[in-house]
Amino acid sequence: MSGLSLPQLIAVAALPLLFAIIVHEVAHGWVAKQLGDATAQRLGRLTLNPIKHIDPIGTILVPGLLLLLGGFIFGWAKPVPVTWENLRHPKRDMAIVAAAGPGSNFVMAILWGLLAKLGSVLPAGYDWAALPMQYMGQFGIVINVVLMVLNLLPLPPLDGGRVAVGLLPGPMAWQLSRLEPYGFFILLGLLATGLLGYILGPPVHLIERLIFMLVGL
Repeated sequence: MSGLSLPQLIAVAALPLLFAIIVHEVAHGWVAKQLGDATAQRLGRLTLNPIKHIDPIGTILVPGLLLLLGGFIFGWAKPVPVTWENLRHPKRDMAIVAAAGPGSNFVMAILWGLLAKLGSVLPAGYDWAALPMQYMGQFGIVINVVLMVLNLLPLPPLDGGRVAVGLLPGPMAWQLSRLEPYGFFILLGLLATGLLGYILGPPVHLIERLIFMLVGL
């Protein structure tokens, strides 16, 4: 994708990025509903309508700046509210709800891979569709795998932190949960120092290669 101009890059990146962030949040709300908490549904958040989910900073400003700078791209939407007291088994179910977001990114990465594969096998004369499908599909793989691995870091308030809190014994879970007010600042520090790339790079590249192999790219 290095040969694309900035407008072309935005054109192929916008849809995968929006889906990656929005479906991630909807997955949290949908799984919470299955486990007894309909808060997200009552607030109209179980929808793919981007207006319901867009965070001006996390969905537009941050990804846009990172895209312009050509660096590590990530973003977020407005978190889907979950009332943990409504869940049937709150500690366990919160871990399942948290895992649903990264799980949805993994499924989307495979689906975008299938789109890229379809673009690569279109017959001659369909270049107008084939190349955009390939570029969009490849970007869809990358952004979803990055968001999945990033969110699986065991750092509250990331999903991986909530999963860890749900799985750890009580005292250890409580100690980890105390990091939540500082988690975002820790993440920014890792990003600013370049350590985040070193942490995420190996698993991201491994999963990307597996998906490319799975879909035959």
